[in-house]
Amino acid sequence: MEKLTPRVDIVFKKLFGVEENKDLLISLINSIVNEEDQVADITLLNPYNHRNFRQDKLSILDIKAESCTGKRFNIEIQITDAKDYDKRALYYWAKLYTEQLEISRSYDILSKAIGIHILNFTSIPKSDKYHNIFHIKETDNNIHYFKDLELHTIELKKFISDKDSKLSDIVSKVSSGLDRWVTFLSRHDLLNKEHLPSALNDSSIKKALDVLDVMNFNSEEKEVYEDHLKWIRTEALAVKTAEEKGEKIGLEKGKKEERYTTALKMLGLGINIDTISIVTTFSRKEIISIMEENNLSILD
Repeated sequence: MEKLTPRVDIVFKKLFGVEENKDLLISLINSIVNEEDQVADITLLNPYNHRNFRQDKLSILDIKAESCTGKRFNIEIQITDAKDYDKRALYYWAKLYTEQLEISRSYDILSKAIGIHILNFTSIPKSDKYHNIFHIKETDNNIHYFKDLELHTIELKKFISDKDSKLSDIVSKVSSGLDRWVTFLSRHDLLNKEHLPSALNDSSIKKALDVLDVMNFNSEEKEVYEDHLKWIRTEALAVKTAEEKGEKIGLEKGKKEERYTTALKMLGLGINIDTISIVTTFSRKEIISIMEENNLSILD
């Protein structure tokens, strides 16, 4: 099997969600959260276990962890653009927060819960930043009263685009620990642990590359990995096909009319609805409406 990619959720969890690699998860968390939420140690609440795949091969491969101060973290990497992802992120956070409360225990035991969502797609086109942090604040005076809720989105493609094919192009952007982790997650294939550029020369990155090199899968794990990897390849192929036909994809900058035209062209190429939804950000319902408006048959 070819070199594994950490953007596939099963690899991500096997890399960061096991006891022997807790230091990598700590490094990743600390590169994302602010100074007051930095962690010295963590307890994995749902460590990776390959036996789970015999029971449920479609389980969500998120990572739940608790710091020594009681703060809780949910870390997930999402391969493709899921409908209503914002609601899903809030739902995950709510579960992480409420799971702390057991019967006959008071609310004062609840600790801050932080959701970290690493996305292999553009989810917030109105923001140019690849790392966005969300809190609840009062509308008029910006008071941050409900401090236990915090959500992070990290959109990989905003930091490293498809045009960044050379390592030198990427290294010029790296200035923080999170930049290093995003580089690893996005273009680990360009990295040689024996000859890392100074901007990427970090012990955690080196260990992560080592773990990837020796990672093995059993038959169940391999099946899940190959299935999830297809989504990444399908997305890349759809973008390439549209570009070859002279279309300007521009997920963030494209106007609705341009996205409509792109969807129509891709339908003409026989590309399936789910893939068109990924590229254009239209929902399935919207794409079906486009097909009906243009008297096209629904194939899937």
